[in-house]
Amino acid sequence: MHTDVLDVTTADRRTVDLTDEVRAFCSGRGDGLLNVFVPHATAGVAIFETGAGSDADVVDALERLLPRDDRYVHAHGSPGHGADHVLPALVAPSITVPVADGRPLLGTWQSIVLVDLNRDNARREVRLSFVGG
Repeated sequence: MHTDVLDVTTADRRTVDLTDEVRAFCSGRGDGLLNVFVPHATAGVAIFETGAGSDADVVDALERLLPRDDRYVHAHGSPGHGADHVLPALVAPSITVPVADGRPLLGTWQSIVLVDLNRDNARREVRLSFVGG
């Protein structure tokens, strides 16, 4: 298995497109499976179209589903921080993507995206792992 860790800052954004870094990591590795994993209790990874407004739509939808108020039992941190701990139940902390000839087999408009609504932690690690087939 080959692995690497990306250090990502989310201070000024709720979504971060990781597709270019993923492609660079997979390049030259042949066929196999790529796993993208976020080892955090308040962030997730998703595959969706970016750049056409979908990223803003995803954030808006998640913020409507997970309002930042005092309804959460998990109540430390900034107001509504409990919502951040519910996020990984909706946006999984990992995804697996098939890779052929060193290229992730994503659809034309698909991107691999870190989703992080947590305002209390702006530093994230994303672990990329490749298992050859």
